[in-house]
Amino acid sequence: MMERQVNYDEVAATYDDRYASGVAEARHTIPAALRQLLRPDVASQVLEVGCGTGFWLSAFSAGNEVYGLDASPVMLARARQRHDAVVCGTADQLPFPSGVFDLVYCVNAFHHFSDKPIFIREARRVLRSGGVLAVIGMDPHGQRDQWYIYDYFEGTYEADLRRFPSVPQIINSIRAVGFSELRHCVVERILNHQCGRAVLSHSVLQKNGTSQLILLSDEAYAAGLDRLNGDLVEAEARGEVLMFPEDISLVMVVGRASGAQK
Repeated sequence: MMERQVNYDEVAATYDDRYASGVAEARHTIPAALRQLLRPDVASQVLEVGCGTGFWLSAFSAGNEVYGLDASPVMLARARQRHDAVVCGTADQLPFPSGVFDLVYCVNAFHHFSDKPIFIREARRVLRSGGVLAVIGMDPHGQRDQWYIYDYFEGTYEADLRRFPSVPQIINSIRAVGFSELRHCVVERILNHQCGRAVLSHSVLQKNGTSQLILLSDEAYAAGLDRLNGDLVEAEARGEVLMFPEDISLVMVVGRASGAQK
């Protein structure tokens, strides 16, 4: 059964709220990790696939030629407020010539791509020999993370196991189309536990706050909120402050394009 897809045209207006809560450090660590994939002494051509509102496009210096691509026109309208060189398109048919980029990357977007193997082939096509592909995102298969969204909203964890490939799966897919020097690392660890009723105003908990909740029916979302509120009331009756954990690792998988494309 095909998973439902998020309509990012509908959530573009509030999408950037997530960057005000819980990912402040990622604003530094992810851009720094991406910059390290480029040669510092030459101008580079860079493409972000699934750029959304363009938040990560500012990671690179003005000396580089940076492009963003996204399938949502409304998200792109917001991206253009940050960066001019953004285009509408899909990850499985990149509208660029072959062999033009030094770096192709995606941040928290790979799980949304409808055909991930074709995207990887397309990334290999548009990369120069020696260019780099970087995929950054969660890996719920790793069983390291703790997240109250999974605890209170039934089906979200199981859905993510279907939506998100594991790190080994990504590595194998990248290797299969001619990438070498494969490696992976935790590029960011989001630690943003919520205490007591402060969780109710947490941007992530809002219906449009994260794709896990966007994909729920209104009834399933309301049921999760009821469970959470019930635990809050019980904890308060005991004189306790309930902790809602958010401890999520973002993993970067990197491969270098070498030789002829397979």
